[in-house]
Amino acid sequence: MRADARRNYERLLAEARVAFAEHGTGASLEDIARRAGVGTGTLYRHFPAREALLEAVLREEFQRLTASAGVAAAARPAGPALLAWLRELVAFNGTYRGLTAVLMQPLLDPASELHAACEAMRTAGGDLLRAAQQAGRIRPDVTVLELFTLVSGLSWAHEQTSAALPGSLAPDRLLHLTVEGLAPRPAQSGVMQSGVMQADAGR
Repeated sequence: MRADARRNYERLLAEARVAFAEHGTGASLEDIARRAGVGTGTLYRHFPAREALLEAVLREEFQRLTASAGVAAAARPAGPALLAWLRELVAFNGTYRGLTAVLMQPLLDPASELHAACEAMRTAGGDLLRAAQQAGRIRPDVTVLELFTLVSGLSWAHEQTSAALPGSLAPDRLLHLTVEGLAPRPAQSGVMQSGVMQADAGR
């Protein structure tokens, strides 16, 4: 890339970060180009679609979260490692308004510009989930996509609330409740199996 093209690229990224922080992921691409001092044609030559610009802006954060999963796994027991990483994921989802919705589609759409980066992050989260399941901290039937959907729902609900939330509704509190709700339940008399309540033995 020529020096002038590289400067334009970096200016566009810098202004995109500011615009997404101010206006969310739906910020005007034309405004980003104007603030960077280039035409929209230059923007689209570097970033053919909004997702391509988002991927470039978020790439380092995706890589950081992917690496952070390995660090958490090495430094903590399985359950706390998963919770610590999910806390980082919730914070990441709150970086830009609208990011939670933007990130759900690439997890399911291999054609998306963001798919590869999201897939690497999902794989890293899946490793933490399986370790927590093997340690008996998370029920064995939970999938990584289900976990990401739950966390995304939590992040989305928080994003929709502009006022400060009371402590009982703070994201960290809700995340703890979510993870606790995924814990295996001890065997009890009269448990639900195949939709039928089984009576205590001998009754």
